[in-house]
Amino acid sequence: MFAVYASEPNADDPLASLVVGERPDPEVPEGWVRVKVEAASLNMHDLWTLRGVGIKEDQFPMILGCDGAGTLDDGTPVVLHSLMGDPDWKDDETLDPKRKMLTEWAQGSFADYVVVPQRNALPRPEGMSATAGAVMGTAWLTAYRMLFTKSGLRGGQTMLVQGASGGVSTALIQLGRAAGMQVWVTGRTDEKRELALRLGAHQVFESNGKLPGKVQAVFETVGEATWKHSVRALVPGGTIVCSGATSGNQPPAELAQIFFLQKNLVGSTMGTLAELRDLLDFVAATGIAPEIGQELPMTDAKDGFRSMLDGVTAGKIVFTR
Repeated sequence: MFAVYASEPNADDPLASLVVGERPDPEVPEGWVRVKVEAASLNMHDLWTLRGVGIKEDQFPMILGCDGAGTLDDGTPVVLHSLMGDPDWKDDETLDPKRKMLTEWAQGSFADYVVVPQRNALPRPEGMSATAGAVMGTAWLTAYRMLFTKSGLRGGQTMLVQGASGGVSTALIQLGRAAGMQVWVTGRTDEKRELALRLGAHQVFESNGKLPGKVQAVFETVGEATWKHSVRALVPGGTIVCSGATSGNQPPAELAQIFFLQKNLVGSTMGTLAELRDLLDFVAATGIAPEIGQELPMTDAKDGFRSMLDGVTAGKIVFTR
């Protein structure tokens, strides 16, 4: 079958290991299902896989792609849940010590077919396109958990999203606006700030710029470059929810601000199967159209990977079959 895969780990030149070609048709173990892929979205995790991070060398060649949407053999439209783990784990699966992303465990979704545990193929809401469904499993699920599970925000309160154009950030803007939050966003360029406004932000600011007031929650994926600004933007008792640190993971702690004003720092990673179901229902009910920065046929996957590596897109990159 057609597939986009990593031939071997390459830490220094990841795209040199990216192959657009063919791989064997997948076998379907008991309790798993085969999904015919219609669309699959690109994540930074795919670049890390090309670099050999989070995966053993003997797992290569590895078909890339953790997210996706398509149909089961009986024609049922589905969305993939990207997080896999111990089937006997009964608690929050993001805390399962055996949890892994799809391509740390099995072959991925940048192919004609992907095989996943039956529970990881969720029915796609009526009217949701495969392209929209393909971005739900990682970026949008991460944003949903940050906002609705971790932040403690209520409708009408003010949230600050650090960074305007990434997949998680654009999802936070759209979800926050749909949920009735006051959405403030920082961005490095006029173009990024204009995008945030178009997606529903109420106000936008330059990175680390002065704000007109304090916020109840800050959503962090940037890290060192914005951390001091994030801590100082909070009301006493407010919360920073952090799911990444693209600019570095060793920021100044700002401990006096944190303990004296009782500010909360909360980590967040991916989301649960139940949260993904709720996210799909929420998106369907509100009519949100996820921001797709680039949509390409899977045969042109190298162009999408180059765009991500160069940081030239806003929103999600989606490959279609």
